[in-house]
Amino acid sequence: QVQLVESGGGLVQAGGSLRLSCAASGSISRFGVIEWSRQAPGNEREWVAQIIGGDAINYADGLGGRFVISKDNAKNMMYLQMNNLKPEDTAVYYCHGVVAENGNYKHYWGQGTQVTVSS
Repeated sequence: QVQLVESGGGLVQAGGSLRLSCAASGSISRFGVIEWSRQAPGNEREWVAQIIGGDAINYADGLGGRFVISKDNAKNMMYLQMNNLKPEDTAVYYCHGVVAENGNYKHYWGQGTQVTVSS
């Protein structure tokens, strides 16, 4: 059973930075898609950034200039560097991976890490 565990959240002032980490219990290379999503109070979960295959990277509109997604296959880790944080970035951030298994797509989610940005 694959597990994803996020860390690195916390309280930061507007304009500050945080780096979130996602540790995979097995090889992170097995994920065809691995990504970060977030959910703010009262809002639906929204996609933030993703890595497809080995190296194709996509960001949600407006975030690519402040957020950087990366992964380290040797360490089975994925990261989200968040710069110039804004109060509207406050949310629980989730690591999400998709694996193709036996003709189906299996989704794995971490438990989330809270990011709070104060104004």
